[in-house]
Amino acid sequence: MIRAATASLAVLAAGCTVVPAADQPQAVAAEQGAPTPALSAAPTPAPASVPAALPPATFAFSGELTQGGWIRGVAPAGTVSLMLDDAPVPMAADGSFLAAFDRDAGRSATLVATRSDGTTARQTLTVSPRDWNIEHINAARRAGGASESFMQRRRPELERIYAARAMKTDAAGWRQDFIWPVKGRISGRFGSQRIYRGEPGSYHTGIDIAPGAGTPYVAPADGVVVLAASDFSLEGNLLIIDHGNGLNSAFLHSQSLDVKQGDHVKQGQQLGLIGSSGRATGPHLHWSLMWGTSRLDPLLFTGPQG
Repeated sequence: MIRAATASLAVLAAGCTVVPAADQPQAVAAEQGAPTPALSAAPTPAPASVPAALPPATFAFSGELTQGGWIRGVAPAGTVSLMLDDAPVPMAADGSFLAAFDRDAGRSATLVATRSDGTTARQTLTVSPRDWNIEHINAARRAGGASESFMQRRRPELERIYAARAMKTDAAGWRQDFIWPVKGRISGRFGSQRIYRGEPGSYHTGIDIAPGAGTPYVAPADGVVVLAASDFSLEGNLLIIDHGNGLNSAFLHSQSLDVKQGDHVKQGQQLGLIGSSGRATGPHLHWSLMWGTSRLDPLLFTGPQG
């Protein structure tokens, strides 16, 4: 922007005219008989670009809104980060996401989307409680914990499990409808728990399927093998598969494994044979699902056996 300088003309005693400073170059040129240069107008600045307004914020999702359940959906347009309460929710490039509810989740949860224009959108979810299979035992819980000699073996195993579950891969199995890895008698259900004279024991973190030793089992959805371990103290031959967006499956007590770490597996692909390795009372497949730190019920991903 050009700002015009102003000045008043003053007549001095000698009869000279005082020229405003802004006009001096032009006046000098005129006295010397040089042509007066034309003054060009300043260019008009281009208008600042205004970002397009985002459409109204709406969430779209469906799933199992209950303890141990899950939802899949699409975040509002322009979402740059998404949270479920205090847990970050990974998103695909198209805004799709999966989120889930722990076995002990409260009765409500809140999705919070932060958008590119700085605004936030919230969606409160009602999470229904479950009636878990709770067995009350009129006996004291066994005193004492694991021995130090056992923990010396167990700590490195736990570190490998934690590291595997923290891996992020390009798997997209979380988008699929899950299938049963194997069908057979259900010998243990997710969430069941014993209470020893008022003191709760650990609840069952997966589902146990017992079709018989040596029966093949398959991948319930596409994924990447992030751990294929043999002879773990509790799990025996252990397989963990990442399905993407924070969701992973673990398969315990296998007789043998048919895949190795780093393999990409497809839904329905054979993973191993059912056995009783590790700490197991008989041949069965223990299948557990986790999203982040939340433990989930596999039955809510597959539905009942057909």
